[in-house]
Amino acid sequence: MLKITVVGGGSTYTPELISGFLQRVDSLPVHELCLVDPSPDRLRIVGGFAQRMVAAQGNPFQIVLTPDPREGLRDANYVIVQLRVGGMAARREDEYLGYRHGLIGQETTGVGGMANALRTIPVVLQIAEDMQRLAPGALLVNFSNPAGLVVEALSRIAPHVDSVGLCNVPITVKMELLEIWGEPCDPLTVHLDTLGLNHLSWHRGLTVAGQDVWPQILARVLDRLRSEPQPEWQPVLIETLGAIPNYYLHYYYHTAQKLAAQREWPPSRAEEVMAIETQLLDQYAGTERADPPPGLMERGGAYYSTAAAQLIEAHYHDLGQIHVLNVPHRGAVPGWPEDWVLEMPCRVSRAGIESLPVEPLPPACSGLVTQVKAYELLTVEAAVHGDRRAAYQALLAHPLGPAGGRIQAVLDDMLQTNRPLLPAFWA
Repeated sequence: MLKITVVGGGSTYTPELISGFLQRVDSLPVHELCLVDPSPDRLRIVGGFAQRMVAAQGNPFQIVLTPDPREGLRDANYVIVQLRVGGMAARREDEYLGYRHGLIGQETTGVGGMANALRTIPVVLQIAEDMQRLAPGALLVNFSNPAGLVVEALSRIAPHVDSVGLCNVPITVKMELLEIWGEPCDPLTVHLDTLGLNHLSWHRGLTVAGQDVWPQILARVLDRLRSEPQPEWQPVLIETLGAIPNYYLHYYYHTAQKLAAQREWPPSRAEEVMAIETQLLDQYAGTERADPPPGLMERGGAYYSTAAAQLIEAHYHDLGQIHVLNVPHRGAVPGWPEDWVLEMPCRVSRAGIESLPVEPLPPACSGLVTQVKAYELLTVEAAVHGDRRAAYQALLAHPLGPAGGRIQAVLDDMLQTNRPLLPAFWA
């Protein structure tokens, strides 16, 4: 019997997660799903809706609600972390931090992603410390953004706790490529070859039931791009790399276009999501509703519940399935430091999560990864120790960071804006 704890259980994503576990009641023996959230209103609304969802299916497991993380973590087998320190208001500030300084304003990359990481890393490290005492042996599944950077901190500062980073982008891309493939198959027999960092990766291979179909997939993708008046990617880019970039690489490859679109704010993406969440919470609060509303798909995070439930199922049942996850690669990629956390194919079993040997990225990609990894390592140092010098160097290292003469001004703005949520920098 399993206890699964969701830290950040008041998220509007949570009903999708509940659906994922309800779909697996015959294969995953969950007896308690504990939702932890510091917001009484969120816990009451989202938690109450979750309880109605489960009751409508005959109460196959219990939904427990608590604002106390330690109570929620006690005796958990799996801990899903999907928190957002500071809530959507902090995400909005991350976006407008970039906006004010003529930089990319985004929650996972650039200066906004760094601010998010500085707030999030200490909180997740505290969760890991509490897990060591209250839930020894539990697996921490991190979905909190920036997901890979948070796991980088966990792997270095809390290696005694098993942890893995999860993102919905790889599974979403896999399902989109299967639509292009067009032939019926079991998605669990389909393996996507992805390598890089979270939100900085390249998809470069696909096998279906052991058959390499990447040449056909790539040819069909290129045909589609050539037929579109404004393609998402220039065909020559895909042809040259032999790979499809992660969507977030638009911020690096098409920075000027992203900045131009940003000048049309408001609304920023955070402001759009805040409006969507208001509607969702109103719908969740309806006492008669027991199924997720259609508007949940507008929130983003497609296939999140599938990715999370499949990962836990594979780990619990020792299935040895292959999933794209964020872990230290431990030498699986030649030439890169073995302790780097990468987003890559991994085999999931009860013995652990094993990164699989893969070919390195070409220099056009690996150079960018190396630069952003330097930023990540400096950001971990800054977050853990409240180190302003490391924070300055992180902004200096990031390819989307400010020019040299503007670094201190951006850093001062970042720290002051987030002052209540960054106590280590103001001790």
